[in-house]
Amino acid sequence: MCSAGRTGESTVNQMKAVILAGGKGTRLGHLAEKIPKPMVKIGNRPILEHQVILLHKYDIKNIIIITGFLSESIENYFRNGEDFDVTISYYRETTPLGTTGGIKEIANILTHDFIVLYGDVMVNMNLRKLIDFHIQKQSDCTLVVHPNDHPFDSDLIEMDSDCNVTAFHPKPHSENTWYRNLVNAALYVMSPKILTSIEKGVQADFGRDLFPRIVTQLNMFGYNTAEYLKDVGTPQRLTEVNADFVSGKISRYNKDVKRKAIFIDRDGVINEEIGLLCKSNDFRLLPDSGRAIQTINKSEYLAIVITNQSVVARNLCSIEELEEIHKKMETLLGQQQAKLDAIYYCPHHPDKGYPEENPRFKIQCECRKPKTGLVELALTDFNIQREDSFFIGDSRRDILCGKNAGLPTVGVRTGYGCRDSDIVPDYFFETFNEAVTYIINEPHAPYVHRIFNDFLHAHTQKPFIITVGGNTRAGKTIFTSYLSANLRKAHKKVLIVSLDNWLLAKDDRKKTCSVYDRFQTDKIHADITALLNNEEIVLKKYDQLSRQLTDTEIQYRLNDTDVVIIEGIIALGTAKMREISDLRIFCDIDEALRNTRITHFYTWKGLQKQEIDALIACRRDDEYSIVEKHRRYADIII
Repeated sequence: MCSAGRTGESTVNQMKAVILAGGKGTRLGHLAEKIPKPMVKIGNRPILEHQVILLHKYDIKNIIIITGFLSESIENYFRNGEDFDVTISYYRETTPLGTTGGIKEIANILTHDFIVLYGDVMVNMNLRKLIDFHIQKQSDCTLVVHPNDHPFDSDLIEMDSDCNVTAFHPKPHSENTWYRNLVNAALYVMSPKILTSIEKGVQADFGRDLFPRIVTQLNMFGYNTAEYLKDVGTPQRLTEVNADFVSGKISRYNKDVKRKAIFIDRDGVINEEIGLLCKSNDFRLLPDSGRAIQTINKSEYLAIVITNQSVVARNLCSIEELEEIHKKMETLLGQQQAKLDAIYYCPHHPDKGYPEENPRFKIQCECRKPKTGLVELALTDFNIQREDSFFIGDSRRDILCGKNAGLPTVGVRTGYGCRDSDIVPDYFFETFNEAVTYIINEPHAPYVHRIFNDFLHAHTQKPFIITVGGNTRAGKTIFTSYLSANLRKAHKKVLIVSLDNWLLAKDDRKKTCSVYDRFQTDKIHADITALLNNEEIVLKKYDQLSRQLTDTEIQYRLNDTDVVIIEGIIALGTAKMREISDLRIFCDIDEALRNTRITHFYTWKGLQKQEIDALIACRRDDEYSIVEKHRRYADIII
């Protein structure tokens, strides 16, 4: 049970806010020479006014501002708060007492739970959810925490699965120690109990002095959020916050607003796949992981890890040892100025009965991929927009999890490289960084915009037929996936027809043949004609990895399709295909880049360098130069 005065709306109505606004802003130089740091403007308002407006939004209208340096400018601006529909009072420090001392001086009026803000931190977060969390946990002190891209010079906390704060590490940190990237964000909800731990008249700091001392004495909880909290303590950070304000980023980073996320598998995508990784000493980041996650951090996507860790159920390591691996991951990423917004892991495994297992975790669960329990939890925790998010992985389990969750899926050729998968991802890239770069930059967006405006807009007859051709590894499939996704968002029914399913199996090809001979060209013409006459066509699926036909059947039926996209190397290569097409697109590629991609692709298939070089030389004349000429038939060249 919550104690009296800490339940429901009465708590909010009685709750006071204390804003610490006595700092000089020395690091801001001339920008804060004549005004207190909290009066520096974000947009056309002082940062302190943004905080008052936020508090008012969540019905916290009794505000005490602790001032010091040039306090008159704050008091003259806000007066009693009447102009802002709040009540504002002041405590003016004559001697600086750090972040805790001023609060101790007003202890007599802090009789109920109160919220503490730092006057130099730009904040936009749902304070109602924070307060509800504080009440639910019956917390004596709730710290807002978040990961950041400079954890090495921040106060860090550790907390357990129930959000209990178990350790507080003020900066500077010990070397050769792994830390969670959970940073004290300088916003707190506190019970009056905490006041007994503050010494009157003594200069002290919450992060440096108080929290490390009381972490085991009071009920302290961490509230992890991806909402907007950023200090303006330096000219660079002030510039960044102002840019975020102008762009609307600050207003969008609130739990009231849906966010986008990139869900990421761990082993084989972020770090080397070594199989049942259970020791932190064996954890190594892949070369471009830090850069990829940093790219996500600079965008408006969240970076969220979703990982199966059956090593716990197998009793290869404990939960604590698993979390030590994750601390190492976060520390190494932090050293590259990259951060993960959350890590969700499943420690379970369904197969039980082994003498060495940990029976507590040998259960059927809803969180083990390809089930979607962890994804659903993250969607709720962060208020994530499902259809605008992505799932990146290197295995069948990852791709199936993403599809089960209704997310666009992205395969990468690192780790297992999706070699175990008969489930085709929506996109396929060589590396994590390449995948992220495409997702964030959307290089095909201008072409899709042109297709909508110049072609689809005026076309009324169904179906509209688009053919997408171009040389191997030119990005045809990626473009087709992107175009299809945008068509579906525009409520168009789309059918994608991959001409690769008409390829002959490797063993059925002639030793010397042109690109057309590797395809069942006559059958393509007959089947596409039948399809457009509303007949169903059924094929054996072609497997890229083995270059053989599989037993899996591919069925194509027109139904009520709005747009048919026919994609493949020879899509523009025959008069029949060009004749049926309403829009012809050619994906172009530089020869050197093409050869690099072919090398990566056939390495993934298991060929040796000598075999790949021979293949490139063989196909230079009988395929690549032939297909290159198809570009003259295109309406759009990408």
